[in-house]
Amino acid sequence: MKYCSKCGSENIQFKIPAGDNLKRYCCDDCGAIYYTNPNVVVGALCKYEDKVLLCKRNIQPRLGLWTLPAGFFENGETLQQGAIRETKEETQADINIIQPYTLFSLTHISQLHYFYIAELTKPKFGPTPESSEVALFTEEEIPWDEIAFPTVYKTLKYFFEDSKTNTFEYKEEEIKLG
Repeated sequence: MKYCSKCGSENIQFKIPAGDNLKRYCCDDCGAIYYTNPNVVVGALCKYEDKVLLCKRNIQPRLGLWTLPAGFFENGETLQQGAIRETKEETQADINIIQPYTLFSLTHISQLHYFYIAELTKPKFGPTPESSEVALFTEEEIPWDEIAFPTVYKTLKYFFEDSKTNTFEYKEEEIKLG
């Protein structure tokens, strides 16, 4: 950070502000403190009969790999609204949220990944600018070696394991680098 967005000053220091315990960018002229917090990725594992909906990424990162529809949570929306919006943006599909399912803390990249289980309202979906392909897969058909993100891989594995007992308990864990 080079300039204070409140006063325009170049007098920015990376320091621990009074009453805090972490370093933050602080403006020594107007006293503004800039907090940087984790980004939240929200998405949905959309099911239809015995299949799940995946989309092939048409954007970086992980261009050309398969994922669940998900993306960055936006200001002014609930987590469920974010999952519904991201699913529509990436697959053209309409969904109904069933339940919260997985939450992953990725502290090494300051992100949280939150997935719901959802159901397709009807099997209508297709590619978008963000997804070159969209398809329903059974567990056996999933291109497991082409899954874009560890959080998606784990969510899918948990889902198919839980499907054996039809018990889908909420899961929360940290994924560490390495």
